[in-house]
Amino acid sequence: MRNFFVVCFILFLPAAIAAPAIIPAPPAINGSGYILIDANSGKVITEKNADERLPPASLTKLMTSYVLSYELEQGNVANSDLVTISKNAWAQNPIFAGSSLMWIEVGKQVTLGDLHRGVVISSGNDATVAVAEHLAGSELAFADVMNQHAQTLGMTNSHFVNSHGLPDPDHYMTARDLATLSKAILKYPDEYALYSEPDYTYNNIRQTNRNRLLWKDDSVDGLKTGYTKEAGYCLVTSAERNGMRLVSVVMGANSQSGREKETQKLLAYGFRYFETHQLYSTGDELAETKLWAGSKDLFKLGVERDIHLTIPRGQHKEIKAVMNLNEVIKAPVTKGKEYGELVITLQGEELLREPLLALESVEAGGFFKRLWDAVALFFSQLLEF
Repeated sequence: MRNFFVVCFILFLPAAIAAPAIIPAPPAINGSGYILIDANSGKVITEKNADERLPPASLTKLMTSYVLSYELEQGNVANSDLVTISKNAWAQNPIFAGSSLMWIEVGKQVTLGDLHRGVVISSGNDATVAVAEHLAGSELAFADVMNQHAQTLGMTNSHFVNSHGLPDPDHYMTARDLATLSKAILKYPDEYALYSEPDYTYNNIRQTNRNRLLWKDDSVDGLKTGYTKEAGYCLVTSAERNGMRLVSVVMGANSQSGREKETQKLLAYGFRYFETHQLYSTGDELAETKLWAGSKDLFKLGVERDIHLTIPRGQHKEIKAVMNLNEVIKAPVTKGKEYGELVITLQGEELLREPLLALESVEAGGFFKRLWDAVALFFSQLLEF
């Protein structure tokens, strides 16, 4: 943009000058890597070793569940699909010895919906392989699908060789990638609801959800635990309080109670000292500006996504927004094309810069309209000098 028409407005008119936010240092967390983000804004509240590639154990099943959710939403499979259990997915497969299982049997048919619960609630390695084989034909092929989804989601430091997370040197994830994946899972509310179910019974064996924070914190409604000797104790959690949703990832804690304690520290810090506001929604009209040589004299602009901001608690009255619009815009206008930008600041610090897009297409005006506007624009610009 070479020229700008600037509109400045305060989103919330302050009754008085806000006091500086007092934000203590984040809590010390005992783990190999961790991160705390706001699920809506994506704001990273605190992190450490968030990009270190670590063994994820059963946190891998978050990707297996995500791929299944994606296929369900696309209509490629259905929860009622019957899956015939292979020897690879058999609970008695020697590679599963001592690990979490749904207890499915060779040759039996199990619905895909039941297997999904076996993956999420029972954390069954057998159920996970059955899902992988149903969706991709083999677990090796499914691992390739997992890696493709990881690339699409921007999980740049994750790599999968199996669907369940049993140790392999080429199988790894990071805390940041797990937070990214969790945000993606949240976009499938029907499937995400499985993560809050307290227990699941299959083959007359009742197993409780391994995420014990579901019983300790009413705001927690997901996601997943994981443990192997190599990975340590891991926990990915999503919690919502007063419309604010946080996602925390703790990897490599030293005990089951430890991963819960460290997660609670992170959630308490995020909810206590930060708040999230939705400033705009997709398609909201944020500006109406002059259009030259068009069939209309004005056209509307907005943003292409919901705009959320996570800021220190109590500072929302200090948020300011500036819309920089191209000074001269001539028809035709194309819906979805950028014609300016939105800049949001807090006490002088830039928080967000977002394109302003046309909310409508506008055709060029007729010959006399174009001629009249050309003359008017000429004299308008002449007067500016």
